[in-house]
Amino acid sequence: MLTIFSIPKAFTGHSNIIQRNAIQSWLRLEPQCDIILCGNDLGVAEISQELGLRHLPDIETNEYGTPLLNSAFNVVKKVAINNLLCYVNADII
Repeated sequence: MLTIFSIPKAFTGHSNIIQRNAIQSWLRLEPQCDIILCGNDLGVAEISQELGLRHLPDIETNEYGTPLLNSAFNVVKKVAINNLLCYVNADII
């Protein structure tokens, strides 16, 4: 039905708490959604593995290392199992 994807910040300090809470709230949605975390910041691979989510680390970045949203959309479109895509900031419950 719906694929939710996000590009989280590093999972440190307060960002760790609020991002975990948000992502765990997405896991409780009914019907169940496909959830994909993008990017290579600290902890993204680990939280993806811990929560059983898909992780797409190879997102293009700008010269400052900031992930590019258009790259995330392009990569997610290729692997999403649903036609409906929803980008959500990783701190949104």
